[in-house]
Amino acid sequence: MQKKSTKFILIAVGVVVSLLWIYPFWLMLINSFKNQTEIFASTLSLPKTLDLSNYSLALQQLDFGKTLFSSLFVTIGSLVLLIFASSMAAYALSRNNKRLSKTLYLIIAVGLLIPFQGIMIPLVSIFGKFNALNRPALMFMYLGLGTSMATFLYYGALQSIPRSLDEAAIIDGASPWKVYWKVVFPLLKPTTVTVVVLNSLWFWNDYLLPSITINKPGMLTIPLKTFYFFGQFSKQWNLALAALVVVVLPLIILFVFLQKYVVKGIADGAVK
Repeated sequence: MQKKSTKFILIAVGVVVSLLWIYPFWLMLINSFKNQTEIFASTLSLPKTLDLSNYSLALQQLDFGKTLFSSLFVTIGSLVLLIFASSMAAYALSRNNKRLSKTLYLIIAVGLLIPFQGIMIPLVSIFGKFNALNRPALMFMYLGLGTSMATFLYYGALQSIPRSLDEAAIIDGASPWKVYWKVVFPLLKPTTVTVVVLNSLWFWNDYLLPSITINKPGMLTIPLKTFYFFGQFSKQWNLALAALVVVVLPLIILFVFLQKYVVKGIADGAVK
């Protein structure tokens, strides 16, 4: 009886938390179909009609094709750099028992404690001196800022992979690169998916770093372009909300399909 009561309470708490999480998205969705007058009259009421004109206007003003390409270029490029650099670093550090390797891993892990705001101005100043404030520079900044967490997760997951697999592959004639790429890396799939999901949410939605790095109109990402709906004297809430629905929907779908790997990847990465 006590177990049933506990289970019911946990389910009830889960339902309440889920509703609190969904509520902002629900408000964003229903208001994306309204005009300005309806939004200001009542943000909680349902739209009178499902008018898709907000979406067509929002996509037009976003210059959606170019802006989507820019966001995908930055997000995918940053993820590829981060996955390979951090996984190879974690593999090299985890398979080496020397004190230097432990020290280097500790230095990388300490990077988790450094806030971005503390290095923002020096970082942008250094890249600015070389006239390198563009999308590739933004990708390398994301690589540096995301390496600590990704390496930490990969390092923990590698502790659960026996070194006998490496030794068996080496005996069969595999080079160190083949051992990593053909034997070890495929076993890190849950951790890789976790790194992809967590960092794609960051790269795709980030506004601060792109705003101080990218200043050319044709290179703006979606968050930067969405900001143009909010002017000094007017705010186009109907178009902004429609644009936000378009921006958020791919990430929600990505997380729903990959959430089981995320949970396993975080659990594997927590192994010491």
